[in-house]
Amino acid sequence: MKQNTKLSETPIGLDIGTSRIVAAQGSGENIDIASELNAFVSIPYSKLTASVLDKEHVPHTVENGRINVHGNESERFAELMSVEIRRPMTRGVLDGREPESLAMVREIVASLVGAGGPGRKLCFSVPAAPLGSEDGLTYHESTLRQVLGDLGYETKSINEGLAVIYSELESTNYTGIGVSCGGGLCNVAMAHLSTPILSFSIPKAGDYIDSKAAAVTGERANRIRLVKEELFHFNGFHTDKLQQVVGVYYDEVIQTLVQGLKEAFSRSAKLPRISRAMPLVLSGGTALPAGFRDRFEKALRTEPDFPVAISDVRLAANPLHSTAKGALMAALSEM
Repeated sequence: MKQNTKLSETPIGLDIGTSRIVAAQGSGENIDIASELNAFVSIPYSKLTASVLDKEHVPHTVENGRINVHGNESERFAELMSVEIRRPMTRGVLDGREPESLAMVREIVASLVGAGGPGRKLCFSVPAAPLGSEDGLTYHESTLRQVLGDLGYETKSINEGLAVIYSELESTNYTGIGVSCGGGLCNVAMAHLSTPILSFSIPKAGDYIDSKAAAVTGERANRIRLVKEELFHFNGFHTDKLQQVVGVYYDEVIQTLVQGLKEAFSRSAKLPRISRAMPLVLSGGTALPAGFRDRFEKALRTEPDFPVAISDVRLAANPLHSTAKGALMAALSEM
């Protein structure tokens, strides 16, 4: 993408996901995207190791006699050491059991967008409450707002599914359903003429596939994730056991998501009477494998008595960037 010469002055859209943190800056055709894994690996401290990491520009911090390598480099170190990467977030929110969660999120965000300045706006994504439960996201959102405020930004939050709608459904005047299939959650939002109507999340997504497949195959969950992202596809028969197992749990996630959509739309009293069918757009890293859109649409179309008319099922232009771009649009609208 083209680089904006005044990038440091523009608002920022930030997708703070369980698996990745993605930043979008700029405007119009000049949008710059950067992303880092929302993960880290701890390795033993030594002055020599710290010096080499500095020399190689490997992002890291030193804490309590350990070196925490964070972001994209954590994946390489996890593979070298045959350990699992550690996650600051789980199921879409900050993990209270992980003592380094806040520090790592701050470091990763700072590496992507740097420090803010007076009046510089940043819009960040937040998940929806899980289907059937009360909103328990106050701590997560408030804590992220504080972290981003400490970096010097004037902040605003946006529902993750709504951000997908802002990014992908301009052609329908932001009317439709946005689904973000991420690592910790599948987030869903419905909007009419950009006005949010309904949102919820399903706690089965990429991490669920990884953990379940790891339990069956004996592989590490991080290894499952790499195979899923680099090799897995829906079309054809898999002779490889690992990919076959991944396919089984992918189908479970798709069926759970379709059932969740049906349940939420069936029981909601907020749904407007819209005469036309509306589009549904899929985004997020879990939607990346070839054939995912077709598999999801088949499950959706064969579900009896689905309560909302769907005109078409689309895949986001770039599923990994969709939420960040939608958050950027929300930030730009505040200028």
